[in-house]
Amino acid sequence: MKRYDSYTESGVEWIGEIPGYWEVKKVKHRCYVKARVGWKGLKSDEFLTNGYAYLVTGQDFKYDRVIWEECYHIDKDRYDEDPYIQLKENDLLITKDGTIGKLAIVKKLDKPACLNSGIFVVRPKNSDFSADFLLWLLKSHSFSQFNDYTSYGSTIQHLYQNIFVEFSFPFPPLPEQTAIAAYLDRKTAEIDELIAGKKRLLELYEEEKTAIINQAVTKGLDPGVRMKDSGIEWLGEIPGHWEVKKIRYCCQILRGRFTHRPRNDEKLYGGIYPFIQTGEIARAGKYVTEYSQTLNALGYAVTNEFPAGTLLMTIAANIGEVAILGFNACFPDSIVGFYPNSEIHNEFLYYKLKSMKEAFLSTSVLNTQLNLNIERIREVAINYPPLEEQQSIVRHIETECSRIDARIERTRTLIDLLTEYRTTLISEVVTGKIKVTE
Repeated sequence: MKRYDSYTESGVEWIGEIPGYWEVKKVKHRCYVKARVGWKGLKSDEFLTNGYAYLVTGQDFKYDRVIWEECYHIDKDRYDEDPYIQLKENDLLITKDGTIGKLAIVKKLDKPACLNSGIFVVRPKNSDFSADFLLWLLKSHSFSQFNDYTSYGSTIQHLYQNIFVEFSFPFPPLPEQTAIAAYLDRKTAEIDELIAGKKRLLELYEEEKTAIINQAVTKGLDPGVRMKDSGIEWLGEIPGHWEVKKIRYCCQILRGRFTHRPRNDEKLYGGIYPFIQTGEIARAGKYVTEYSQTLNALGYAVTNEFPAGTLLMTIAANIGEVAILGFNACFPDSIVGFYPNSEIHNEFLYYKLKSMKEAFLSTSVLNTQLNLNIERIREVAINYPPLEEQQSIVRHIETECSRIDARIERTRTLIDLLTEYRTTLISEVVTGKIKVTE
């Protein structure tokens, strides 16, 4: 890519050098910046589904635009209270609380609109400054570096107006601003399309893995084997030599327990006993090999411990997530453990239960949240072949899934590289390191 003929130091750490004829400006010198200061007692019933004016929040931002159909409304009296935050076409909006730095440009404004709290409206003061160019400046690494530089290690997610207006940025002539914004609109759209394609590919790979597991643990590996009716609607036909039994006849079922309330009582924690909860199983992969919480003797007394090798399944929150326990650990009542008898290989049962998530969900009950009753689990039937065939099925699944996992890893690497390229491209272009005007 081309560079400009000459460069000069900007004098700003997060900008570096800029083309020789560009300037450096601050937000406060080039923009009008306002935010709502209080609602003067606005109540929840004043947020209308239809009304005189749109009420814009950060949740209404998508793809750098305000989605007007998703906005609440307010009446005219409330709109008239604060003219400083009444929006105009091409205003730039940026969130200043929570997830700071979400951006949108006001386009296709078809009736009055104003801001809820948590957003700045940023409006160029003069016609020589494009809001579209400003959008890309605020998406650039320069702005994130400025944020990091001015946060002083603060963990509070808030963008203060008196700090934001001090943001220094490179300022080319208007025709170049327009050209840069158009170029980045086009190039980032191309990159985003590539990334979306790669993410869809990841979904297809995961679907392929699921299909391989489901086929192997339900129908086996021999497509020519004689089949029989399983007598179970969701299973359908199964190989003729496979067994069908309820889980209670195949496994010892261990019940998690945590009888103390509240669970977050500090006097129960900080001992030698690992304590695992549902989220850790969902994130674990095939094996649970680490833990973040421990119980002391008081906590240990009010829970149940499972031995290493137990097959774990969540029965509340993330229902049907499974993993194999790599060490002795304690569990709450939102998790059950399975210890299969000599007829069933532990890893075959892992893949079997993994394939049965929808079956378990169909037997769950809804109270305040979806829960799977342990008595219902005992009555669920599974089908399985002789032990030697189970081991062959496990080897087949692991071979095929390893092949797909290698593709997944390569695809994730490509996504990371494309994302990094996108970030770099934006920063290089808005600071003039790359010339795109021709």
